[in-house]
Amino acid sequence: MRAVEGVRSLSRWGGILALGLVLVGITGGQAWAATVIRLGHVAFPGSLFDIVTTRYAKEVNEALKGRVEIRVFHSSQLGTDEQMIKGIKVGAPEMFIPSTIMSTVEQRYGVFEMPYIIVNRAHMKRVTENAQVQKALFEGLPAKGIRLLGVWENGFRHITNNIRPIVKPDDLRGIKLRVPGGIWRVKMFKAYGANPSPMPFAEVYSALQSGVMDAQENPFPQIWSAKFHEVQKYLSLTGHVYSPAYLVVGEEFWQKLPKDVQATIAKISWEMGDFARSEGERLDKELMAKLAPPMKANEVDKEAFIKASAAIYEEFGAQVAGATELIKLFQSLR
Repeated sequence: MRAVEGVRSLSRWGGILALGLVLVGITGGQAWAATVIRLGHVAFPGSLFDIVTTRYAKEVNEALKGRVEIRVFHSSQLGTDEQMIKGIKVGAPEMFIPSTIMSTVEQRYGVFEMPYIIVNRAHMKRVTENAQVQKALFEGLPAKGIRLLGVWENGFRHITNNIRPIVKPDDLRGIKLRVPGGIWRVKMFKAYGANPSPMPFAEVYSALQSGVMDAQENPFPQIWSAKFHEVQKYLSLTGHVYSPAYLVVGEEFWQKLPKDVQATIAKISWEMGDFARSEGERLDKELMAKLAPPMKANEVDKEAFIKASAAIYEEFGAQVAGATELIKLFQSLR
């Protein structure tokens, strides 16, 4: 059973908070204090999140040795996405890697939920580095208690299920499909005919194994590291959404750090985006051969999915201020 027992309980979470923020020691007769930064994410060891956060922590810790120590907590040890996105505002934890759930903090992040809006990683890099995109998506976050330090990668998402190969949207009709938190993924799969339900990532394996869910959708590294191929028959190569991953820090905590520490962390955080995208591309190639078999893979009619997605674009543009302009901007950067 893959669910990580106990890590979602608030009592355990509260216990972790008691670790504190300062690590004190003595070296060569001199006292020193290192600020401990807990970096939480929901993915399992071997995932892209795990690979990138491990390297990130190593680089920051080496650059700021004796002043900062980043400690990575994987597998929802510090809570679910929903718990951490709320907790980070009060320093519980200090850092977090959200993906889809960012649209619950700022609705305009739903632009990344629009099917097939990101066509490849080079396009994503142009989007990330565009000044208008940064102003629309990044600058308002500190006022909400969160600061974005880097745009990393979750990846291109594909559908696995136990019912049948998915070739067209109609093939999803009636399928119980787990999705992450965020309203636009739910709306998208409802438009395709599926029965989507948000569920914490740590619970997905057991839900698929027991039949509570028929299907899920994730990038290859998440599918592989969570071992969904053990409990799923079909892998449909939809690539329906490219999900960024965001390195965020609590704004209140961030403002307590010295300016030179901020500058070093910010530089390494942003530069890690290129490494994340490069690793994502490498893992896509490597893991496809490992996932099929054991799952049976199939190509899909992407034009049919794009056509079925038109209403989602229209609804997003109508409901979220500035969304239509943001969609056009993303499309212009292809």
